[in-house]
Amino acid sequence: MDPRPIAWRTLLTVAFLMGGAGPASSQQTAPGVIGRVSVYVDAVNREALDGARSNSMEISTAINLESPEAVERSGLDFRFDVRHSQAVQGTRPERLSIYDAYVGAHVGTDVQLRVRAGHMWLQDLGTAGTLAGGLLEVGQARTKEGARFRAGMFLGREPNAYETGYVPDVQKVGGYAAIESGFLRRHVVGYTRITQGALTERSVLSLTNFVPAGPKFFAYQVAELDVSGPAQGAGSAGLSYFLTNVRVTATERVELSGSYNRGRSVDARTLTSDVLNGRALTLQATEGLRYESGSGRVTVEVFRGTRLYASYGQDRTNREDALTGRLTVGGHASDILRSGFDVSGSDSRIDRPMGAYHSRYFSIGHSLGRAVYVSADYSMSLSVIRFLRSDGIIIETRPWTRRFSSSANATLGRNYSVLLTVDYTKDDAQNELRTFSGLSYRFR
Repeated sequence: MDPRPIAWRTLLTVAFLMGGAGPASSQQTAPGVIGRVSVYVDAVNREALDGARSNSMEISTAINLESPEAVERSGLDFRFDVRHSQAVQGTRPERLSIYDAYVGAHVGTDVQLRVRAGHMWLQDLGTAGTLAGGLLEVGQARTKEGARFRAGMFLGREPNAYETGYVPDVQKVGGYAAIESGFLRRHVVGYTRITQGALTERSVLSLTNFVPAGPKFFAYQVAELDVSGPAQGAGSAGLSYFLTNVRVTATERVELSGSYNRGRSVDARTLTSDVLNGRALTLQATEGLRYESGSGRVTVEVFRGTRLYASYGQDRTNREDALTGRLTVGGHASDILRSGFDVSGSDSRIDRPMGAYHSRYFSIGHSLGRAVYVSADYSMSLSVIRFLRSDGIIIETRPWTRRFSSSANATLGRNYSVLLTVDYTKDDAQNELRTFSGLSYRFR
């Protein structure tokens, strides 16, 4: 089947929606609807060093419509967030991602009851938050200080990620409780039980903390723990992942930040399917890939609008590998000498036991009036890869990449925005020319 008619029908449909919501009819649009409709076109031309050529073009559509949050009164609420991509030229498969497509209602003042049904992403539950089903939540209205308690329970199926439909035989059930304060502080604990057929695929406890402590300290923490081993005990229970970010304003000109991340990646769905079908399990599948990463960063404002930073981090991809070091230095200066030009740059190096990776980046941008911003970018990267042959000879390769890019962003009136980016990338295997353009309409 030729994909082009489908792609162009999608584009025309979105164009009609955008045109119908234009200024002439915006006053007739329901005042309770906010959102954005965007269309992007990505065209790529590639030429290999041996002369072989290939071309591809893809149209992507993103539609986001929702009702504004209304915690002080009863009413209906909905959200529709869908992404679609279709190849006009090339072989990339068609994709449709439904992040949210639900309708619901909330009633009450001091104590509020919220009901939703459809596709939804429960962000309080992290990676287990995709749901096609129903949600029931009870909560209190915010106090004058912004404090609020809420708790919910849900039941449903697992939707597919890139197409319509649902993952066969997979069900979800669980609940959560959250305490919020001041519109920034939030503490959430949730539980999700995922079943595949007769087995428990995952039994997950999720924890989330947003902790601002005054204007100079902020911490974000999120964790998942497998209460029981994946695939009903085929894998081991324990920490699935833990991530924390901390930012401290030491002085008016110095900011300190750091992050730490560790966990393991286990394909619980495939593991459970193997158990159900009586396939042999490998140690790699049951243990998964373990990883650990930590970094710190110092940012100094040397002049007004000019910041320099340096960061260092270490990574480990599993329990046996040695730590890998990451060093990055860079800076940003805005409106240099009141010329309207902004400049950014960075230099990064990663040292691995089998080689190194080095990259540089430079960007310059300028505002043309209040509605248009243009920029030009250059980046380069070089990897040094070494391995030892069976005869004892060390082989070293040096794959490299250079990229030149220019972009323009324009805001047209109150509702429309346009994006155009042109990239030229050259490496040791091929040349690539890419143009990426987009048009967005925002519902105010």
